[in-house]
Amino acid sequence: MQLSARNQIKGKVVEVKPGAVNSSVTLDIGNGNKINASITMESVQSLGLKVGDDAYAVIKASSVLIGKD
Repeated sequence: MQLSARNQIKGKVVEVKPGAVNSSVTLDIGNGNKINASITMESVQSLGLKVGDDAYAVIKASSVLIGKD
């Protein structure tokens, strides 16, 4: 898989919560860290995503915010 997005983080699918139109997909990226994405049900089906699959979080944003307590 080649993409122009530089921020590609490999993980394992640990949860897929289907909704009416979108699904919430959670990737475990290691060290107790998880990334959650909201994607269409059509995308979940076309990718065949299921718990236990290896997958990538691809992050493409025009701005990134950082906060600190």
